Amino acid sequence: MKKFIPVVILAILATFISINISAQCKGFAKKVGKIELFPYIHDGNFQAAILTEGEEAELYKTCYTGQQYRIAVCGSENLGNIEFKIVDANRTVLFDNTQHNMVKIWDFKLEASQQLKVIVKVPASQKKSEADVNSGCVSIMFGFKQ
Repeated sequence: MKKFIPVVILAILATFISINISAQCKGFAKKVGKIELFPYIHDGNFQAAILTEGEEAELYKTCYTGQQYRIAVCGSENLGNIEFKIVDANRTVLFDNTQHNMVKIWDFKLEASQQLKVIVKVPASQKKSEADVNSGCVSIMFGFKQ
């Protein structure tokens, strides 16, 4: 029983830290990412995660015919430029910001409703030790025009 109590305390502490970090990233998305959407209207979803240099994340988004969209991908300053690309269900690359000066936003309109995959990547740095590897919040925000 005495060994059980420290495990429970550690589990509660880990959950609290995770919730706190998640809330910080959501705050980052609200403060930084949402600004990049202007003059588009935010879709109401705050997608943000903590990523470390060299890590990649994916997000799926259904987009509809005739709607004008803007995607904004922002990361904490210590992460540098965030790479992102958008692919369709056939894995056709619709946009890759590494081919467009690492822009943070892309405006688009689809000819057919479809589910898109957004792939974000924090480029790996040339640092030698793992202690020097940065991590921080990355947000993916969508907006639309009325």
